[in-house]
Amino acid sequence: MALFPFFFLYVFMFLTALVFSALGLGGGTLYLPIQLFFHIDFHVAATTSLFLILITSLSSTLVFRKAKMVDWAMALVLEATTTVGGFLGGLYSGHFSGRTLTLLFAAVVGFAAYFMIRGLKAKPVNGPEVSRFLLWKRHLGLENYRINLALALPACLLVGGLSGLIGIGGGILKIPMMVLLFRVPMNVAVGSSAFMVGVTASGGFLGHLKAGQCDWKIALALAPGVFLAGQLGARKSVKVDKKKMKAYFGYFLLGLAVLLAIRTAV
Repeated sequence: MALFPFFFLYVFMFLTALVFSALGLGGGTLYLPIQLFFHIDFHVAATTSLFLILITSLSSTLVFRKAKMVDWAMALVLEATTTVGGFLGGLYSGHFSGRTLTLLFAAVVGFAAYFMIRGLKAKPVNGPEVSRFLLWKRHLGLENYRINLALALPACLLVGGLSGLIGIGGGILKIPMMVLLFRVPMNVAVGSSAFMVGVTASGGFLGHLKAGQCDWKIALALAPGVFLAGQLGARKSVKVDKKKMKAYFGYFLLGLAVLLAIRTAV
């Protein structure tokens, strides 16, 4: 890629990592379409996206860990199936055309935009404790919540497969899943998601890598800027009003989904 276009690609990726890390997301929702607009092949772009999500996740997790916003046990258990799904999605992505995957990507972005605009609210755990098979009681600081593993593990496998297939870390799906299905408090969901997207992305990245779809020159060149942006964004996230940020960004993602769908369909 020529130096002038690469400069703009670098700037866009930096800004993407800055915003997404503040939301506990990996950045794949924009990493991928940005590369597509620079005429990078979908499968190469998806692989690069997953690699950059790994970098963003590592950077932002270092910050959220210090703020005690990461439920490590929950994240590791849920990622046990998500990573397998991510690997399988990345491995078999070559069986689908770039056009099909782009339309699927646009649908996922539109889904995420809806929940960002609508807002997510976790209900506190009230009443007597209920003993139920595979009902996992969790607490982090003053927050208490329960996760039904019989529902969570299959859901994470599906999220991982979809994420690996289209080259994202899955945070835009995991945060609504954790908050709406399992009543995980928003701050815990954001902090834990920052770590989880990197684990999911690792599975998808390895799948794409095995399929021979990586351009290491672009990936490694973009990594330092993304790491720095991840640090800055996560530090800002600890202080910022996430509700308003998510709503504004949701409208942006909705427009992006429509634009991608139109561009691909025409």
